[in-house]
Amino acid sequence: MVNHTNPELIIENGRRSIERFLAPLVELPRVRTDYLGPFEVAGEKYSLPRFTFQGPNSSDPIRIGLFAAIHGDEPAGALAVREFVTRLVAEPDLAENFHLEAFPLCNPTGFEDNTRQSRRGRDLNREFWQASGEAEVQLLEHELRTGHFSGIIQLHADDTSEGIYGFVRGHTLTEHLLRPALCEAGKILPRNVSATIDGFAARDGIICDHYEGVLAAPAQMDPVPFEIIFETPHLAPMDLQVEALVVALRVILSEYRRLISFAANI
Repeated sequence: MVNHTNPELIIENGRRSIERFLAPLVELPRVRTDYLGPFEVAGEKYSLPRFTFQGPNSSDPIRIGLFAAIHGDEPAGALAVREFVTRLVAEPDLAENFHLEAFPLCNPTGFEDNTRQSRRGRDLNREFWQASGEAEVQLLEHELRTGHFSGIIQLHADDTSEGIYGFVRGHTLTEHLLRPALCEAGKILPRNVSATIDGFAARDGIICDHYEGVLAAPAQMDPVPFEIIFETPHLAPMDLQVEALVVALRVILSEYRRLISFAANI
């Protein structure tokens, strides 16, 4: 297990360093780095980093989008995306048949400032498909429209929960992907099994409802992708949050590959 009490999260002069955080990803072999944008915030230029990894046997790949740190004060998801992509480079068979596009810092100014909102004071995860004027939302909406994703996975942390849980929407098989992921990640952190979580009815740590305006596939998308929002307890040790998220990602990909293969053989 990796120790994530590292300098990348240190706040100096009021900000985290995006460049320092991204450096390990940018240096990885077999990973393509792109920057979406740029856009300006208070006269400073920003962009959204995107890291692409294609696994073996991917001539007609399954496209998956990974999104983290839409709330800038939830760095566990960003760390988990970085760690997961790093492990894929070392063990590419984990991504066999997959084309992965990872967006570890969906709210770069919030990540710098360690705030939920962007520096303009907007909760970006309530702005999607609402004709938002926020550049980050517009860039991500374009990716969600054109990425042809079979699955969309978001990583979050909840400071009101003492255990892991998740939201499901989209494809009918989504719950069958989240359930085993919660089971395996539950060996690292406890699962929240309350009947009500974050104001929503829940069962075994699974919520089938959602807030309006969250990062999501556009309406009437065909085919319908699976959509999972995986939440860790924000107050848990950072290394355990990261490891639980990495395990969850690994299980979701493995289960989806298995289900697709099963369906193809029916």
